[in-house]
Amino acid sequence: MSTSEEPAPLRLTSLAHGGGCGCKVAPGVLESILAGATRGLVPPELLVGPETRDDAAVWRLDDARAIVATTDFFMPIVDDPFDFGRIAATNALSDVWAMGGTPLFALAIVGMPVAKLPVATIGRILAGGEAACRAVNVPVAGGHTIDSAEPIYGLVAIGTVDPRRVKRNCGARPGDALVLGKPLGTGVLGAALKQERIAPAEYAAMIASTTRPNAVGAELARSADVHAMTDVTGFGLLGHLLEVCRGSGVAARVDFDRLPLLPGALGHARAGRVTGASARNWSGCAASVDLAAGLGEVERALLADPQTSGGLLVACSPGAVPEVLAAFLRAGFEEACVVGEVLAGEPRVAVGRSP
Repeated sequence: MSTSEEPAPLRLTSLAHGGGCGCKVAPGVLESILAGATRGLVPPELLVGPETRDDAAVWRLDDARAIVATTDFFMPIVDDPFDFGRIAATNALSDVWAMGGTPLFALAIVGMPVAKLPVATIGRILAGGEAACRAVNVPVAGGHTIDSAEPIYGLVAIGTVDPRRVKRNCGARPGDALVLGKPLGTGVLGAALKQERIAPAEYAAMIASTTRPNAVGAELARSADVHAMTDVTGFGLLGHLLEVCRGSGVAARVDFDRLPLLPGALGHARAGRVTGASARNWSGCAASVDLAAGLGEVERALLADPQTSGGLLVACSPGAVPEVLAAFLRAGFEEACVVGEVLAGEPRVAVGRSP
């Protein structure tokens, strides 16, 4: 008589060469690609296009209404299909909120290796995305599916915004405070998960952070003292802050010791559990970053760590900091804090440590 064991469940992350927003094309490569692109039509109604690498396009309808349109999709950062769907949908909607808008509806983008993944697993991914959208009253109104070599899921997100309240990544002013809404470390924890070295509490914290919607962005947009806003995703904190600096014509300073980190992120970084995207991000921004003495490879990896469904990065006048932090706290972002300031000068980022 022979015996057999049940096969181990297929891990979603084993089907992808990268995960989450770490799949994004490296900043330097993207610049080279876009440098050869020709600019198409630029009608006056197109308020925000690709010029400053903003989070979404904005099309003006009239004096009080504009459409916000964006898309975001990636490969699995976690193995649970429902969690993967929730994370990807939350991440895609974030770009609308980062512009100060409110999502209206979404379309699903689905690419799945149908010969490798059970239909039930694919269904759970879509169900997770729909659950995340339903939680913020956003219907998934359709979409498109293809048979692909690696699992891919995300959304096209359509929203609205008052054109007078659009928040871009090019409005930061010298003297502004920099507020970060979520802790860093999702790339590091994703790498630990792939190596099966992540603790249950660390995984739970990562899921809680990546599925928390950045809907507070719509509230922050109503403040004239909030001058710029973006969300921190695949290019890491340094990459997205440099986009703000370049778009605004300013410099910035960040205090590494004030950066909120997900539980376990520092330890995993010290153990070398980092993503390849972290090194690519650092390579793309290193020439514009000044690190203080004592900040080494571990700190650099966290600063460039690709975030999936990361937090909002807000540049606001110093007097508005209590108002901004209160809005974050009401929305459940207990880790939100001031991490630096905007300075006059050429677009660069200096990273220091607390005295």
